[in-house]
Amino acid sequence: MQSTPDRELIRRLRDADQTAVAELAERYGPRILQLSLRHMKNREDAEEVAQDVLMKVARKAGAFRGDAALSSWIYRITFNTAMSRLRSRRLARAADQERARLERSADSDDPRPERQVPDWSRLPDEELLRAQIRRAVAEAISELPEIYREPVVLRDIEGLTTQEASSRLRLKDQTLKSRLHRGRLLLRERLQDFSGGFSLHGPTPACC
Repeated sequence: MQSTPDRELIRRLRDADQTAVAELAERYGPRILQLSLRHMKNREDAEEVAQDVLMKVARKAGAFRGDAALSSWIYRITFNTAMSRLRSRRLARAADQERARLERSADSDDPRPERQVPDWSRLPDEELLRAQIRRAVAEAISELPEIYREPVVLRDIEGLTTQEASSRLRLKDQTLKSRLHRGRLLLRERLQDFSGGFSLHGPTPACC
């Protein structure tokens, strides 16, 4: 069960008390960052995850029921946020590799038509799912507004640091971080259908 200080902190967060947000960061920030580092293996990415977690905890304080300790709830959010970030990065890289492959194919001297309708029926389910994911990610990235697409491509696909990306785009680091965060949120919204994976054979009938 949650302690009295945690109950009071949650109450203040629900009341949108800004001092409570600062106290949340002071009390749990270091442990959130430590856990984020364990998963992200990169301090800059871990700091972004930690910042995202603190915002989520403050915003979702009303959803905390108190069945378990506040720390357990926060660490679960931290784990889910880190895993989501890693999945998004892998999807973005897969999309970039697929786009590069298609570009190489279009630039080659292969006499076959550039656009062929793939025979999806011959693909195993897992390969079909990967192909669907690559296409969806590539489309989602291309549909992002340019000011958000460029930070996402530079940081998550090309692997540049914040300083390298901000220097290339001639932006302040904080501006780039803000646009990157917004771009990732937009990308996540466009890829919500993949949160549980694609259903390849239609919905499973309900049990009688």
